[in-house]
Amino acid sequence: MKKVEKNKIENCFIIAEAGVNHNGSVDTAKKLVMVAKEMGADAVKFQTFKTENLVTKYAKKADYQITDTEDDSQYEMIKKLELSADEFQEIARYAAEEDIIFLSSPFDFESVDLLDKIGAPFFKVASGEITNFPLLKYIAKKQKPVILSTGMSTLGEVEEALNLMEKYNDDLILMHCLTSYPAKMEDANLNVIKTLETAFKRPVGFSDHTPGIEMSVAAAALGSCMIEKHFTLDKNLPGPDHKASLEPHEFAEMVRSIRNVEKGMGNGIKKPTVEEIKIKNLVRKSIVAKKDIPAGTVLTEDFLDIKRPGTGIKPKNLHKLIGMKITENIKKDSQIQWNQVE
Repeated sequence: MKKVEKNKIENCFIIAEAGVNHNGSVDTAKKLVMVAKEMGADAVKFQTFKTENLVTKYAKKADYQITDTEDDSQYEMIKKLELSADEFQEIARYAAEEDIIFLSSPFDFESVDLLDKIGAPFFKVASGEITNFPLLKYIAKKQKPVILSTGMSTLGEVEEALNLMEKYNDDLILMHCLTSYPAKMEDANLNVIKTLETAFKRPVGFSDHTPGIEMSVAAAALGSCMIEKHFTLDKNLPGPDHKASLEPHEFAEMVRSIRNVEKGMGNGIKKPTVEEIKIKNLVRKSIVAKKDIPAGTVLTEDFLDIKRPGTGIKPKNLHKLIGMKITENIKKDSQIQWNQVE
């Protein structure tokens, strides 16, 4: 399993965000865990909450959450998606059996305690909680690594949240995020990843809500330490997040693309590869005779040409040959060697 150390992640850590796409079914949640493992994700993440602690009964749905015209209640929608403490314990146990990291975003104190109790290795704080200082403080004091999403926030709000949490816990990773479902490509603003890194000297990941996989792959190429992306078993299932999620084959392609990008980033040292060395002399050029050259000829440019292969005198030394005398007959297209001139 991928290594996660304090303020450092080995390669890009990929989180398969199941969220509430289990639709309130523990069996579906376990299926999502299994699929996340098959897709190549490093972790599978859910959302843990007690509905009555999260939202009032008067709160309305966001536009993207409206899937029918009969029920506009956010409370009723979320209540149907709530899983019990015992169900989360079962899911976490199943994730351990599948050898994939179990994570969840807590939205209240009770949920923080539950995730801590069942052994979630670190906490993911959703973007909507970045100004919820009591919850941030409670999470930080658990002394586990924290991933803090920054959707909807200004740089100043991120700084305030970090200043608070750093008093209790310095093991923090930031996530650039857009809290819209789906987010527009032109709003992705991936350069914010570098902005956050520069401003706060911390690892930064990307929680991607754009359609497709391009922005996640691009974020990995920019050096994002972590990618989080929603996935579902079927985009056509009822529920608020399915349509903005990737299906398993799409998520697996994203993982493959990110891993290939990582391979391609290299170490930054400019030198020929092993494969390049094999063909270097075949595609580089040498100085050859443009025509038959009799012994005793004083060389001018009229006698010289530059052609493959590159096993003779390098073209950069052409000026050194001008004015030198050939010591033996050389046929047209033959390479000129240093031992043939004086």
